[in-house]
Amino acid sequence: MVLPRPIPEPLAELIAQRFRVIGDPTRIRLLDRLREGSATVGELTATIGSSQQNASKHLGVLHQAGIVSRTKEGTAVRYAIADETVFALCELVCGGLREQADELDALLGAGPA
Repeated sequence: MVLPRPIPEPLAELIAQRFRVIGDPTRIRLLDRLREGSATVGELTATIGSSQQNASKHLGVLHQAGIVSRTKEGTAVRYAIADETVFALCELVCGGLREQADELDALLGAGPA
């Protein structure tokens, strides 16, 4: 998809909203765990070391944004990734961070010892 130039204000707001949704360390860790497969809140909290209340709050935000889906299983709710494009974005960001770290390492290695 090619973005229109200049980006219209309503589209800019939607893009910024998506970044706000995934721009939280707990949500990133939840998404990373869900990358392995669906899980209940209990399973997720055991993996990321968060309280159930905190994880549920963040999962609710991700669900409302359409990034995760949820399915009721008896008394539990199972969450899964609904929008896999979120991982492509994370990979791009991680690649950029790795490149910056490599450049910084190269600069620091070139300086006086």
